[in-house]
Amino acid sequence: MGQESEPSFENKAVIPADVQSVAPSINDREEERLAQLGYKQEFVREFGNLSTISFAFSIMGVASSVATTIDTPLLIGGPASVTWCWAIGTVMCSCLGLAIAELISAYQTNGGLYSASAYLVPRRWRPITGWVVGWLNLLGQIAGVASTEWGLSGMILACASISTDGRYVASAGHQMAVYTCLLIIHGLINSIGTKLIAGFTRIFVFVNLGTLFAIVIALGVTCEDKHPASYIFTSVQNQSGWQSDGFALLLGLLSVQWTMTDYDATAHISEEVEKASIRAPVAVVIAVFGTGICGWIYNIVYVLCSGPLDELPGLSGYSAATIIVRNVGKKGFYVLWTFVCMTAFFVVSTALQANSRTFHAFSRDNGLPDRGLFQRLAKNKVPVPAVWLICLVCGCLGLLSFASDVAVNAVFSLCAIALDTSYAIPIACKLIFRNHPEVSYRAGPFRLAGLLGTVIPLIACGWVAFTVVCLACPESLPVTAATFNYSWVITLGVVFCSLVWYAVDARKRYFGPRTHI
Repeated sequence: MGQESEPSFENKAVIPADVQSVAPSINDREEERLAQLGYKQEFVREFGNLSTISFAFSIMGVASSVATTIDTPLLIGGPASVTWCWAIGTVMCSCLGLAIAELISAYQTNGGLYSASAYLVPRRWRPITGWVVGWLNLLGQIAGVASTEWGLSGMILACASISTDGRYVASAGHQMAVYTCLLIIHGLINSIGTKLIAGFTRIFVFVNLGTLFAIVIALGVTCEDKHPASYIFTSVQNQSGWQSDGFALLLGLLSVQWTMTDYDATAHISEEVEKASIRAPVAVVIAVFGTGICGWIYNIVYVLCSGPLDELPGLSGYSAATIIVRNVGKKGFYVLWTFVCMTAFFVVSTALQANSRTFHAFSRDNGLPDRGLFQRLAKNKVPVPAVWLICLVCGCLGLLSFASDVAVNAVFSLCAIALDTSYAIPIACKLIFRNHPEVSYRAGPFRLAGLLGTVIPLIACGWVAFTVVCLACPESLPVTAATFNYSWVITLGVVFCSLVWYAVDARKRYFGPRTHI
């Protein structure tokens, strides 16, 4: 093999013997920190404090994400599922977010936890670890873009159903057309320069939280038949077919897990963030805690004003839309729902940006058979080929709608399962190998001190294992072709195919993160 193909972690003339020991101060030049990890500065650092925090908040998009997914806990487990799944999920996801933020601070590359995973294991395991985590992360991010865009297309068409009092019912073809148009618009937006994207991103957090509080206030003021507290916190209405009410309640975790995921999105733009070693992890922590607290209030208000469950999801197909129009009327609904759709639009924009940077990083490390196509940057320093590749793949996923709604809904679970698994692997590797002589992990400026550095990552890994099992289960019984949960099949299928590909061909050219200096 030529020198260019040598694994970067053995090129000691370029990278210090232990690249993991890099713990730069926030006053160092970002280019120097990136060089110590073996990469040259290619992107333009245009993301400051506000735009980075706004990006982290927007990737979760609580105002629209809850509106898209609240039907699962509310109509399968009942009001208590909505309330307690979100509360428990917030605490546990906060631990996961803290563990991820620590790794982001230590390894500030666009590869995010994909790159970190390869640095956190002994040399012999670095290629295969980076390969598996990379493909899981790419799969989860693509599913996140596709599911959010599909949810947005459905919410737009819900307005048409409500405006015609249910006379118009969107077909799969209609929704696919709207979905495709939205993907093209997002592809164009993400093809412009980083400076414009960063400026655009600054407003996302205000629209997201502003929409949330506007709906909370509007429903609180206009609803005349609010449910009592006992209904909100203790009413379990098992409509899943599972005999266990407790398990039916846990199926509602989909909403909080799908909303509070893609934590590492900020890491994937870290080569575009000023002082990324501190700003990127801090943005993640602020977004996780903010989304958790505000989202809990948001969910409670929806349940408080939900009316009879047997009238949901209603003509629109979305319980959130039906609850809003029932209490504030059509005119108020159009205003509020427009901002909900705007929030979802911003979520896709940020998710697509983060996803394209991950493809750029994976291609840069020879992880794709593309001859470097998807690592190429346009004149405006944006990986335009990667942006449009994602739009194309997401468009293909939308074709699942012509098969069945169950197949499309599996993409929502797939997003959480694949992404959370890709987070748990590097977190576990840090715990297992942090004292290994070939690893010698050293934290960045943002770190979990003392016992917290062990306890919080352990909780995070345990939580991921628990939720992956829950999200892989069918939401209703008996299990048929129409109710089967295909998310875990797709996840295992992608992992299996990637391993076969690695064994047959990719291992000859992929060695983990490569040196580009």
